[in-house]
Amino acid sequence: MRPVSNSLHDEVASRLREQIFAGALPPGGFLDEAALCERLAISRTPLREALKVLVAEGLLRHEPRRGCFVAQVTERDLDDLFPVIALLEGRAAYEATLKAGDADVAALEVLHQQLQQCADDGRITDYYEANYAIHEAFITLADNRWLAQVIADLRKILRLARLQTLQVPGRLQQSLAEHLAVFAALKARDSDAAEESMRTHLLRQRDALRDVARNHQSRLTR
Repeated sequence: MRPVSNSLHDEVASRLREQIFAGALPPGGFLDEAALCERLAISRTPLREALKVLVAEGLLRHEPRRGCFVAQVTERDLDDLFPVIALLEGRAAYEATLKAGDADVAALEVLHQQLQQCADDGRITDYYEANYAIHEAFITLADNRWLAQVIADLRKILRLARLQTLQVPGRLQQSLAEHLAVFAALKARDSDAAEESMRTHLLRQRDALRDVARNHQSRLTR
């Protein structure tokens, strides 16, 4: 067994977090502490410290006398989360617009060109990556560590839902248009329009997820 240290339980938390996001530890799944200790070659102490971190992040839920389970994101959770993250990312777009310099605009231009090319080619996986890079760029430009921290925390919860909306017919081009609207507002130095456009973009993601859920339910009932 390795010695206990803060860095060890942080490392364990990181490994478990990635397994959760990858689906190796599925939603609702029970975490067998003894098996995890053996697999990770650690003692119970750093594992339990790591589990406390993930419970605090909302990725696990702890049930007294039963242990830890991977959190499950419900439709109610998504209804509650999306208006909040839309407000936060909208604010990030507002602050980014106020602070962006010419070099920042040029860098964003490149990212949006990449996004457009991915959409035109139908490369959905690459589109997701470019989309993520753009959202990160706006948050970085906002330069507000509290805003960035809360957005990052909420994003972890949303990743549990494995959001895949771009398969909805028309959603890929709609998403692209929404991003271009945010960028156009930033280039025009219209912070209010950038904020509103980003909020709209996030809320339409929730609408697309409802379509995904309806389509899935329809297939199950056929």
